Amino acid sequence: MPLYEYFCEDCKKFEHLSKSYKDKLTTCPKCGKDVKLLLSTCALKFVGSGFFVNEYPRSKNDKRDNKETK
Repeated sequence: MPLYEYFCEDCKKFEHLSKSYKDKLTTCPKCGKDVKLLLSTCALKFVGSGFFVNEYPRSKNDKRDNKETK
């Protein structure tokens, strides 16, 4: 379910969890005035040793520690 951020002149910034990407608000649920859809960043967190290090082969000239050969 997508989470959208909106801006209302009276209520200021708020978030709305939609059932689909087509289900976007045009009016504020609190006061009924027009709202603007805001562009926002998504939260993304990489945990562990990393996708790049684990999934891509290393070149012969790579100077990083190679755990497989130790």
